[in-house]
Amino acid sequence: MRQNPSNEESPPEAHVAAEPDAKSTGKAQGSQTLVRGLDLLDQVIDGPVKLAELSQRMGLTRSTTHRLANALIDRGFLTFLPREGYLLGPKLLQLGFLAQGQADIVQIARPRIEELAAQTEDTVHFGRLDAGLALYLDKIPGRRRVDISSRIGDRQPLTSTGLGKALLLDDDETTWTTVFETEHPAGSRRPDYAIWLERMRGYVASGHAYDLEENEDLIRCVAAPVRDASGGIVGAISVSSAAQYMDDGRMATLSAQVRGTAERISRDLGWSPETQALQRRRKR
Repeated sequence: MRQNPSNEESPPEAHVAAEPDAKSTGKAQGSQTLVRGLDLLDQVIDGPVKLAELSQRMGLTRSTTHRLANALIDRGFLTFLPREGYLLGPKLLQLGFLAQGQADIVQIARPRIEELAAQTEDTVHFGRLDAGLALYLDKIPGRRRVDISSRIGDRQPLTSTGLGKALLLDDDETTWTTVFETEHPAGSRRPDYAIWLERMRGYVASGHAYDLEENEDLIRCVAAPVRDASGGIVGAISVSSAAQYMDDGRMATLSAQVRGTAERISRDLGWSPETQALQRRRKR
């Protein structure tokens, strides 16, 4: 009797070809879940988000979003507040603290400032605030025949160096006045405070600072702050050269380049525009 073709078994080759690869499928699903979980964390950076809004932002059903969120809560990456919604959990604080402790800020900044020095052919410094002064942590010499006398480990005034001013950009004017009076006591030869203050206000607005031969004759520099994941200033970089290579036009051109390098270092340290915006809102 002839068998019904619809009941015939498929050849072994066809059967194998039709069978999905369970391992590959599992990996793909796992990767998708991981990406969705990371995307969900991004959605709650600015503060508590309720389930309905979170589901809409993610483009997922409420049940899928709820399941993802619960998994993250179980691992400590999310927290849920009744009547408020989901927000970042304590595990992220722990990981952030550990990552910060492991990060060597000089090593992280070094490739960036080497690249900047090669592009500009000028001396590049990286430094941070230390005991009320600007401490130089690294220096990449320029290619020009210009003697920049600074050395790694030097401490320089905040109010007269570009790097020092960049470190002050988040401070209020009361702090500026205190620092200025400390570095330029009454009776000493001191710059005009009104002019200095007006320049500082401009530096805050532009996100960079200048040294207009204030710290060393015939040496000018452009500087910008470096931030970490908290949004706070943790260092600064500067490009320095002889005044003959640093006319007003070139300093203006360099400003964007220096800010760009400082931003890339900041991103390497965990900074993002979103965290910066959040920090500003919290200060208000």
